[in-house]
Amino acid sequence: MKIKIKNWMAVATWRWVANDENCGICRMPFENCCTECTLPGDDCPLVWGACSHCFHMHCIVKWLNSQHLNQQCPMCRQNWKFNDK
Repeated sequence: MKIKIKNWMAVATWRWVANDENCGICRMPFENCCTECTLPGDDCPLVWGACSHCFHMHCIVKWLNSQHLNQQCPMCRQNWKFNDK
């Protein structure tokens, strides 16, 4: 007995794996995008610091640019370093 598939539709979902559900800067959920973007995903990626805090890339870059002297994590105030993992 052979079965012939006439039509097939795939459905998928994605989710960021982060240590929190919301960005600590813009307070938007990681499943959504930051306030500067229109679509979540590759255009609005997440970045982690060496301190393990996670933010939308656009949010942390904007935050760091506003902190000219001490570029610190907005959550724990450690010196900000992007996680290299």
